[in-house]
Amino acid sequence: MRGHSRYQRGKSDIYNCIKWLCLSSTCRTNRDAPDSSALSSSAMSIDRLFPALLECFGIILCGYVAGRANIITSTQAKGLGNFVSKFALPALLFKNMVLLDFGNVIWPFLWSILIAKVSVFVIVCVLTLVVASPESRYSKAGIFSIFATQSNDFALGYPIVEALYQNTHAEYLQYIYLVAPVSLMLLNPIGFAFCEIQKWKDQGNHQQSKFLIVGLVVLQVLKNPIVFMVIIGIIAHFVLHQTIPAFMAEFVDGLANSFGGAALFYLGLSMVGQLRKLTRSTVVTLILLITAKLLLMPLICKDMVDLLDNSNTSALNHSSLSNYAFLYGVFPTAPSVAIYAVYYNAELEVVTSGMVISTFLSAPIMYVSAWLLTIPWMDPELLMNSLQNVSFNISIVSLVALVWTITVMFLSKKFKRLPHMFTVNLFLAQFLTSCGMILWNFVVKKDNFIGQILTFTLLCTSLYSTYMWTGLIALSLVLLRRIEDLKASSGMLVIAGWGIPALVTAVMLISGEKMSDTIDSSFFYGKPQVTTLNNCESTDCLLVQVEELQQVADRQVARHVLLCLLLTVSLLANLSSCLWLLFNPVPGRLYLELQFFCAVANYGQGFLSFALFGLDKHLIILPFKKRLYNLWYGKKQEEQLENELPEDIRMTCTQFTKYHKDQCFHDIVKRRRCGKRTMVDCFLGCELVEWLQQVGLAQDRGEAVLYGMRLQQGGVLQHIKQEYGFQDSRLYYRFTE
Repeated sequence: MRGHSRYQRGKSDIYNCIKWLCLSSTCRTNRDAPDSSALSSSAMSIDRLFPALLECFGIILCGYVAGRANIITSTQAKGLGNFVSKFALPALLFKNMVLLDFGNVIWPFLWSILIAKVSVFVIVCVLTLVVASPESRYSKAGIFSIFATQSNDFALGYPIVEALYQNTHAEYLQYIYLVAPVSLMLLNPIGFAFCEIQKWKDQGNHQQSKFLIVGLVVLQVLKNPIVFMVIIGIIAHFVLHQTIPAFMAEFVDGLANSFGGAALFYLGLSMVGQLRKLTRSTVVTLILLITAKLLLMPLICKDMVDLLDNSNTSALNHSSLSNYAFLYGVFPTAPSVAIYAVYYNAELEVVTSGMVISTFLSAPIMYVSAWLLTIPWMDPELLMNSLQNVSFNISIVSLVALVWTITVMFLSKKFKRLPHMFTVNLFLAQFLTSCGMILWNFVVKKDNFIGQILTFTLLCTSLYSTYMWTGLIALSLVLLRRIEDLKASSGMLVIAGWGIPALVTAVMLISGEKMSDTIDSSFFYGKPQVTTLNNCESTDCLLVQVEELQQVADRQVARHVLLCLLLTVSLLANLSSCLWLLFNPVPGRLYLELQFFCAVANYGQGFLSFALFGLDKHLIILPFKKRLYNLWYGKKQEEQLENELPEDIRMTCTQFTKYHKDQCFHDIVKRRRCGKRTMVDCFLGCELVEWLQQVGLAQDRGEAVLYGMRLQQGGVLQHIKQEYGFQDSRLYYRFTE
């Protein structure tokens, strides 16, 4: 009986929170909508969300692969981008402005979104003006404020809203077309004005009046086809009485319907190579901007609707509109912000990297948010089991990814140097965290106290170690910037990276009080836990050794910076979860979303590690491409006669050999030692790429790589050991005789 009573008293805080939410929401719903059919009809179509996300991000991935593989170069991608932004999207906006039904619009919702956007815009702008250096504070304030408020409403947001609300609240779809012009016609001009002021100050020509600057900003806004067609569409709405004339209806539909897939594909193309621009100095700025866009914006949107929407007599409809406002706030930054950054030459590294990161972070946030917003109609026990299942399933996949990543790290021999020495320890901690979560799924279902203690020790020690090793990686990057050949004592690092988390876990085991009825490993001990070459004939080619050494010596600083950035976001989420539970007896529904996010972030770290370090270019991707190419073509390529080459390859090789080869040889080819007694005339792949752009044979690096690949296929050049295809990298190539 004593054990039974202790069992009754030992309900976990999370379970009570879920139960309180479900009971209170049920009572509130019963008062306002006693009919169960009304309840089901008001619920969002959550089952359609995952296919919609898969569709959107699948098309984005196709665009990214096309750009990454140089199927479509950056110059060619600009043409697609111009079509999307100057033809397809204006036609879509015009069509929907004409057909818009203003009678069904809940105007307090629009005012709420407007206030939320203005609030975030002002917060970001003021903080940037206060913190940024005087040399560039105005351009930063303008671009950063636009970044935090302009969402990718049409390409990515509309398909998600359509999947969720098409069958329940179809009128919500038209809000996208009403809200988007807020940024385009109200907030963006203010940001442009700051950028124009910065340009005016940098030029030092103060003869231009302020009225001229305002006029330039207004003219630039009105010249935007998107803004122009919104205005024309609103006028046509009243003139044409919400009807598009038959003679132009199919024309407008054809352009409008081409927007969705083309815009998502272009979004993927625009992401290629953007993370290379991420530097250590932009990490803090990027964290703050992404926090403002993906956390602050949705919270303010939801709170404003809760405060201003008094027109709904039904609490159920009010709650649905409030949830929609939250989802709208999570939409990622639009790619057009990067165009503004290029135009004003302002913070391009931050904007482009932030656009990529916010796009991919928004997917899990939208999915979890939409799912958890159905909590009022879910059983608390089911929700707790779902949390456990999510943690268990993601740990299994993460475990497989980490096994692959750790193997790649050892085969590449990079683990012997900093910062990869720390990174391997981080991967090992992530591996043990996944193992601990998998074991916890089994021991928690059995009345085995010793097994639970051991599993809890493994899980917490390894999880806290991931936080320690993230800090050590960041510290090593800072030190390596000042001391190139930094040496580290592995013994002290092991103590710091593994010993401190083990000590913290031991303290919790000694001082904590076990929660008897919790399946959540994060709160096994309750609140006390919260506080705590062939023409090269040498058999041992020196140039090949140089290539291998460069691969091993590459510290992959950008990847480590991005890894630390993402893991820091995860750490902040866990800290927020602990503080939230500590200071709120009844945390609320959003706390549950934070718990799901923390579960994905903690036990899904292997995905990040695999994405950043598991696909080693020289060890995995390039050998795979070579074997696939040999398997597809066999020896046909080696025996292929000149007249069997495709016409474009033969023409490229003939033109280059006749008109450009001698000059190229003179400009970039150097005689390098490849053995004790042998020399070879060779050049780097990146040198040829730059030369092709300089002489006008290629407009960008993507076209230059394609040009070099055609030269290699035509036998004009080859890798010194014929092991790699042509690449924009520091691999050595030579011209054939």
